[in-house]
Amino acid sequence: MKLRALVPSETFAMALDNVRAHKFRSFLTVLGIVIGVTTVIAIASILTGLRANIVNFVEEYGTNNIYAFHLSTGISFSHDRSERTRKPLRPEDGEAIKELASAVEDVANDGFIEWNFDKTITYAGQTYKQANLEGVSANYGTITNLSLQAGRFISEIDDQHRRDVMVIGKGAAEALFPQGTDSIVGKEVMMNGRAFEIIGVLEPRKGNLLGETEENSVLIPFRTLRKVSPRSEWMMLIVRAQSGQLRKALDQVEDILRRQRGVKYADKNDFDLNTADRFIEQFDSITAMVGLVAIALSSVGLLVGGIGVMNIMLVSVTERTSEIGVRKAIGARRGDITRQFLFEAMTLTFLGGVLGVLLAIGVSQIIVLIFPALPASIPLWAVITGLLVSIAIGLIFGVWPARKAARLDPIEALRYE
Repeated sequence: MKLRALVPSETFAMALDNVRAHKFRSFLTVLGIVIGVTTVIAIASILTGLRANIVNFVEEYGTNNIYAFHLSTGISFSHDRSERTRKPLRPEDGEAIKELASAVEDVANDGFIEWNFDKTITYAGQTYKQANLEGVSANYGTITNLSLQAGRFISEIDDQHRRDVMVIGKGAAEALFPQGTDSIVGKEVMMNGRAFEIIGVLEPRKGNLLGETEENSVLIPFRTLRKVSPRSEWMMLIVRAQSGQLRKALDQVEDILRRQRGVKYADKNDFDLNTADRFIEQFDSITAMVGLVAIALSSVGLLVGGIGVMNIMLVSVTERTSEIGVRKAIGARRGDITRQFLFEAMTLTFLGGVLGVLLAIGVSQIIVLIFPALPASIPLWAVITGLLVSIAIGLIFGVWPARKAARLDPIEALRYE
């Protein structure tokens, strides 16, 4: 009489029974797989959340904006020796772009303070030292899509008359006015020995991690910055392109800046131009490298887990030699035995993958609780990939034990003690 072939559901049930019979041994066997899957998914969740945060942040600043600076900018950048000798951009460069570039709608100045300028702000005994001080033109708020929680933004008259006024972020407002920020517009604070009037409070942007930087913003008129700190020459030009003409505007801005700065035809640009798309591309290149490192690290755990599975399945073949002999004696074919042991190995690693996914979800939630500003979003593709890889590990490392079980001689197996 020939034994009918086991259907997949029965084979899967037998595999689960074998796992349940040796719970602790099975857990130790797939521990490497659990660690590997957890590592990949946890890192993928953090990088996915960060990317979404960066995309939201740069889009809030404006997808039609071009950022011009004399040094390399972006998420990954390094300033070599030749860059450090470059001359900063000038307001005249922005005026030339506005006048000559037909695809450009407007240009804003964003000046940076020199490193040794005392940015400490004081008011009624309260001190704020974390200010991100910048000098901006009146159109900066419009071009970068800033919103105000209270008061008004810097005007053209403020800039032309070099008035000592400032617009501050939420973080600065809460630090200087712990009693409440409802009526701080019009208050005078001290910075570097000068009295500045607060004329507005910025509305925080939606981006969590990067948005916190702007909460520390302290914006003063561009010409005021040059008045109080004449050595603060570094500045960025923020160029808003006409709708649908970003590519054309980018080419025009590059051509105008090369002429303004006297760059020869065969020489490289001595300035940097960036856009929202380029920022995101730079981040994606970084995440690709981080992803490769994560895969390399997790591969060690998966390899260890696969070897553990192969070892435990070989032990299982030895322990169940008599059972294999009985099954063969009543008609089980080599294919039936092979499928049974492969299913057991794949079930074992699949359960390890499921445990790794659950652990990764838990790790992501803990990260969010400890660091609320750090986004973590588990992508579906990472979960599916983790489970498929764990099943593949069981299939690959279960082949040898399964073939060994299938090749056992039924008579010798029945006589095995």
